[in-house]
Amino acid sequence: QVQLVESGGGLVQAGGSLRLSCAASGRTFISYAMGWFRQAPGKEREFVAAIRWSASSTVFADSVKGRFTISRDNAKNTVYLQMNNLKPDDTAVYYCAWKGRSGSPSLEVEYDRWGQGTQVTVSS
Repeated sequence: QVQLVESGGGLVQAGGSLRLSCAASGRTFISYAMGWFRQAPGKEREFVAAIRWSASSTVFADSVKGRFTISRDNAKNTVYLQMNNLKPDDTAVYYCAWKGRSGSPSLEVEYDRWGQGTQVTVSS
C-alpha cells in the first residue's frame, strides 16, 4: 500500500505563489507517476499536473501551463507543485494521487491512491 500526505495549502492573494508537497510512503518503489488534481466548490475534480516517477516527464492542464511546475525528489519520495501567478479560479482543494501502472497520467481513474487534500484559496 502507498500512503500520501499533502501539505502547503493556504490563503494567498492573486498573483502570489504557493508550493504544495506530497510525501509518499509504503510501496513507492513500484510508482509509475504521481499527479495533482483539484476540486473547486460545486465542480468536478479536474486534472492539474503529473510527473513520471522514473523519466521525469511532465504534463499539465492547459489552465495552469506556464504558471505551475511539478517536480519530484526521489530520495524523499516527495512530489512538489509550485504554483505561481495564482488566480481566484485556482481556488480549490488540491489532491495528490499515485499510480502504480502505465497509462494516461491525466485520467483520474488511472490513479490508485489519493491524499486527503489541501485547501488553496486565492483572494482577488
